[in-house]
Amino acid sequence: MEKDGRFVEGFVPVTYTLPADYSLFVEEFRRSPNRMWIVKPSAKAQGKGIFLVNRLNQIRRWNTPSKMQSVPLRDVHVVSRYIDNPLLIGGKKFDLRMYVLVTSYRPLKAYMFREGFGRFCNVRYSNEVGELDNLFIHLTNVAIQKHNESYSSTHGGKWSLRNLRVYIEATYGEAAATKMFRDIEQIVYHSLKAVQNVMVNDKHCFECYGYDIILDDQLKPWLVEVASYSAWVK
Repeated sequence: MEKDGRFVEGFVPVTYTLPADYSLFVEEFRRSPNRMWIVKPSAKAQGKGIFLVNRLNQIRRWNTPSKMQSVPLRDVHVVSRYIDNPLLIGGKKFDLRMYVLVTSYRPLKAYMFREGFGRFCNVRYSNEVGELDNLFIHLTNVAIQKHNESYSSTHGGKWSLRNLRVYIEATYGEAAATKMFRDIEQIVYHSLKAVQNVMVNDKHCFECYGYDIILDDQLKPWLVEVASYSAWVK
């Protein structure tokens, strides 16, 4: 993966940590009171504990003096602006899981695995207020979707990255597909550069990351989350 001089502006949704950033979040919320936000516990995985909000009283429990002090990691939550105009295929929301191997941070050397995949919801997308609690609409995690009656264990609600690219090229054109994937590569590059100086650079260790990317209806990629895996070599 090489830098090509491009920069994808604003590739991370506006995000705060609760309870530490509660006051800042309230200010942002009041500037755009009709926005939806997604709240995720920092110490859980597979979609557990995630919920959507559109009213401040849904997160009032963080607005107490005791919560503004140091709290255990299990009680820390991340709240991000919800991408409510996702690109849909067959009327359903999906995201991309892409894998990146970092063999060195100084100098930065990273490799993107060619065969990522798209993870699909089983229920047609809706951003109606009445559907905020329907996780089958909003969360692509297989751990969530496998409990839906429409879930297929044969393909697991997934598309290969290759098939997804074919669809994008056929629907929006080859140039649009090429730009979209180059933008994703630049998101990976700039996100790694952002942490380059704080990462331990050990020649006996490499890092593998799972990047979760969501596309909006303008084919703009947004970085949702990065899962980390480390391995040691002799």
